Amino acid sequence: MSLLFRNARAGIGGPLTAFAISAGQVVAPGDVTPDEIVDLQGATVLPGLVDAHVHSVQWAQNRRRADLSAATSAAHAVSLILEAVRPGEPTMGFGFRDAFWADEMHKDLLPVEHPFVLVSNDLHTAWFSQAALALIGRGDHPTGVLLEGDCFRGLAALPPPPAGTVDEWVAEAMTAAAARGVTGVIDFEYADNVSDWQRRRTDVRVACSIPRDRLDTAIAGGLRTGMEIGEFLRVGPVKMFVDGSLNTRTAYCADPYPGTASRGLLELPPDELLGTMKAASENGIHPAVHAIGDDAVTIALDAFHTLGCPGRIEHAQLVSRADFPRFALEGLVAGVQPAHQPDDREVADLQWPGRTDRAYAFADLLAAGATIEIGSDAPVSPLDPWDGIASAVTRTDDDRPAWHPEQAIPLVTALAAAAQGRTGIHVGDPADLVIVGDISDLRNPEILGTMLAGRWTYKNGV
Repeated sequence: MSLLFRNARAGIGGPLTAFAISAGQVVAPGDVTPDEIVDLQGATVLPGLVDAHVHSVQWAQNRRRADLSAATSAAHAVSLILEAVRPGEPTMGFGFRDAFWADEMHKDLLPVEHPFVLVSNDLHTAWFSQAALALIGRGDHPTGVLLEGDCFRGLAALPPPPAGTVDEWVAEAMTAAAARGVTGVIDFEYADNVSDWQRRRTDVRVACSIPRDRLDTAIAGGLRTGMEIGEFLRVGPVKMFVDGSLNTRTAYCADPYPGTASRGLLELPPDELLGTMKAASENGIHPAVHAIGDDAVTIALDAFHTLGCPGRIEHAQLVSRADFPRFALEGLVAGVQPAHQPDDREVADLQWPGRTDRAYAFADLLAAGATIEIGSDAPVSPLDPWDGIASAVTRTDDDRPAWHPEQAIPLVTALAAAAQGRTGIHVGDPADLVIVGDISDLRNPEILGTMLAGRWTYKNGV
């Protein structure tokens, strides 16, 4: 099917123009005889948005979990999750932030007889009840509070819902994402993403990341980053962790956290990181390195500069001044999550005092020549690129003053970073498009339609 769009604005504030869609690509209006003519009446057409960091299953499940974001203490979190008990299945909660809590989490605060699992907003802490620990064979754990790799493994070990049920939840979540203009994601789920996505239906393109513990299997199977493995599916990067997170106080930093001797948690020592990245890159798999604290970012940059391979540094939330220019390395992408900045600003002020001028420093990264791509890290933030775009432009998400407004970036720059660098509608481009009307409320613009390879995945008034 071919389409001709008339009276379209190509890009924010662009002139009225016409263009056509045929065989999944943008073509010149005179190159096809259209099956349908659509008058956009001045609506704006943008490149489809790509969420560059998603945890698909956790996001899909989170849409069904108890909301713990309002918890002001461990005791309060317990009271919230007790309201959501589902007999016969583990009760899951998500979204707590314990950085300001006066009390401590412990399995003894939760009822013994029922499996409860409470997951922090940053995904780096999971609080298990005694019954939930038994489900994963960890009944002897002293506190029930699992951090970092222990947390990821613990969550992965929970008895899953039937695969078909999870697949349907994920498909529903991707359809909802398409309604926000999303045409692609990089899925960093801690799972066999290549196999899982090959059995799913999807309304978005998916780059299927490879967890580090599956790297050898991926190499043996001949997988390479960018390889097509199905319709709208391709192999993504291999994910590895240098450190933890800010809210869990495990981001690996040059300076200790206030009142402690701890600089965070070094998950992967430099030599081991370099060896893993080398093995991946030599076999055509790009590394994606999680690094949040400034020392972790330095370690990741050292490895990329040593190897000279393409890849990604995920998060880069705190960056040493000397490291900004080092992001200009050819083939290196900084995967950032601007929606985290309004959520984390108070914690950053508390845990990174005197250093927040170089935290979530998107303007400084761009000025230094970095390539940035915007993601959500869903479910840490909603799978909604407009949340990240608005936060990058305004540096706030409510009536608080902008936090370090000098790090705000222009709207056109944020849109490009949310579309993997695409800046316009050009002949030959894939027809992955989003059509928007009123965008005066940047966090909640009027989405009129979304197209993936020239077919509608969302349509509302077009």
